[in-house]
Amino acid sequence: MVITLDAKRRLTVPATLAPAKPGDYFDAHFDVDEDVLVFRRLARRGNWLAVLKECPVSPDDVPPRRHELAKRRRL
Repeated sequence: MVITLDAKRRLTVPATLAPAKPGDYFDAHFDVDEDVLVFRRLARRGNWLAVLKECPVSPDDVPPRRHELAKRRRL
């Protein structure tokens, strides 16, 4: 199947080729040796609480933030 790049540099993949839903995430990279674009579907975003629980660093071990406001740079 041939897919054509449009003027805005977008590729449209037919649903018969790769069943996907709007909002799915893909990793894309160009393989120079083979001269091909490679797309790999990524897992949907997980629950942020589950990700936080899997974090190896405790939030108590993170250094505290500074409470002073950022200074404006003069031009």
